[in-house]
Amino acid sequence: MGKKKGPKYNQIIEAAVKVIASHGYHQAQVSKIAKEAGVADGTIYLYFENKEDILISLFEEKMGHFVEIIRERISAELSVEDKFLILVKTHFEQLQADKYLAIVTQLELRQSNTELRLMINKIFKNYLLLLEEILTEGKEAGYFLADLDNRLARQMVFGTLDEVVTNWVMKDCKYDLLASAEPVHNMLLRAFRA
Repeated sequence: MGKKKGPKYNQIIEAAVKVIASHGYHQAQVSKIAKEAGVADGTIYLYFENKEDILISLFEEKMGHFVEIIRERISAELSVEDKFLILVKTHFEQLQADKYLAIVTQLELRQSNTELRLMINKIFKNYLLLLEEILTEGKEAGYFLADLDNRLARQMVFGTLDEVVTNWVMKDCKYDLLASAEPVHNMLLRAFRA
């Protein structure tokens, strides 16, 4: 991964999000990213091996930050229902706050090759683990169905959130994505409730 971090590392990541969202991953040359970041082309190679490395690091940074925020907001004394709502709200809120990032995660990451996708899936595991913890806690508390299939439930939750965000991106991010959080949360919980 990125060899070292610092202000320039973050500058390059933010520039990459913008350039990839605006031009598409395949047209996002390192020189365009460097120009947007206000650094020399060579500077990028001090932090990243190549464009793939930038994309993976970008996803790792953003996804890591994302899971961190959810974990910070979910305290032990909250009910499973509240934890679940926080996860849904935070998912929508983070992407609504950064339209470029939403375009990258919903459209550009999908077009990457198999090797890239495998690395992206690895990074994604932490988010799925977090979902799994909430589902398990709900089952243990008798709030969710005891025979709920965690794997299937996890796919359903993520698939739903993902599709709602994709639809928002396809409609040019014109409406309030966060307004969908409560209805989505309620519908999903209804499916899992004991």
